[in-house]
Amino acid sequence: MTPQLSSGESQRDPARGAPASRSPWVTIIVIYLAGVAAAMSLGKFSPVEPQVTAQFGLSSSQLGWVISAVVALGAVAGLPAGYLVRRVGAARSLVVALVLMVAASALSAAAGNLTWLLTARVAESAGYLLVSITCPALILRLAHERDRGVALSVWATFVPVGIGLSTLAGGAVGTALGWRGWVLLIAGATLVMTVVVRARLPWASAPETDPETDPDTAAGSVPGARALAWPALLTVAFCLMVLVTIPVIVLLPTLLIKEHGLSAAAAGALTSVISLAGVPGGLAVGLLLRRGVPLGALAASGLLVVPAAWLTYAGGGSLAAAVTGAGVISLENGLLGALVFAALPQVLERLDHADAGNGLVTQMGSLGSLLGPPLFGLVAGAFGYGAAVPVIVAGMAASVGILLLVARHVSGRARWVTPETG
Repeated sequence: MTPQLSSGESQRDPARGAPASRSPWVTIIVIYLAGVAAAMSLGKFSPVEPQVTAQFGLSSSQLGWVISAVVALGAVAGLPAGYLVRRVGAARSLVVALVLMVAASALSAAAGNLTWLLTARVAESAGYLLVSITCPALILRLAHERDRGVALSVWATFVPVGIGLSTLAGGAVGTALGWRGWVLLIAGATLVMTVVVRARLPWASAPETDPETDPDTAAGSVPGARALAWPALLTVAFCLMVLVTIPVIVLLPTLLIKEHGLSAAAAGALTSVISLAGVPGGLAVGLLLRRGVPLGALAASGLLVVPAAWLTYAGGGSLAAAVTGAGVISLENGLLGALVFAALPQVLERLDHADAGNGLVTQMGSLGSLLGPPLFGLVAGAFGYGAAVPVIVAGMAASVGILLLVARHVSGRARWVTPETG
């Protein structure tokens, strides 16, 4: 089943303007790597935390603001940014976003005080927000229908891969070059991706662009509230899932140190490995959807988070139980996140509504990421870690219920809607 295609979507290769039998995977991979570079910036201060804290005399709370400032803007401006991308064009917006992230990283490296550093991070957050919206929108338009699920599932792994690379490389590079050298290295890598993206994406030079060779061709009407009703419902499920799974990973080092006696280094390394469990979960979605596994079946797997939460927080105090439970939650976070990206084109009325749709996804995911850790910290501080289990159960039950409703809607459209093929 496909949503209605605009004049800009066809089964021709958008990167070449000629009939093609497969999606332009090289271009899609370039776009994905641009997202990974952006996600590395998202987590670049965590591995050099001691140096940054010592340099500026920051408290843990102040450093937390430096790290989370990137997500905060997405929580309030995702949908408006999606409409802006729609007006300017996804490809053009992506290049502008990457240039902004390069400039903001360079500004961060030259920071002399906390205000300077926070200002640079706010500017960087604008770039990161635009990357989060434009990349999946471009992938959705470039990939052929049969490949969209796989392509968008791969895209959904960009955050854990980027943060994982930052975590693995940042400590050693920061020790060798200092935190400023590490930040400049990230800026350099992002600059390289900017050049590659600019060279690889198709750009029309004529005033009247060809929609089959330019991904920024103007499309149909601006989506209103009715057109975004089902995408909004899908992103509510996404927000709830993120709200109750991300804090488990973010606060896992504290749990491992306080409840299981691990050192800070061991807890950090173990958490890094567990966070990467979301990558195979995300990759599995595209393959399973391509083999005909229903959306509803994949959505229902989210209920595995319920026993996993009990293992993590109330499994008899065993380290093995806590690690196993957290690993399952991380896996499901990756799987359900990829499912949302893969399902989005199936609930859009038109594929050229992808900018606004991805803006909603970004905004609701950022909102869950922003509110989840403080909520869990409040609950655990007041009632103990075991009190987090009913919170997770309630959040996941609601999320899975909404996803099943969306899956039923998608199934109904597949049976009754005959799409146009351009």
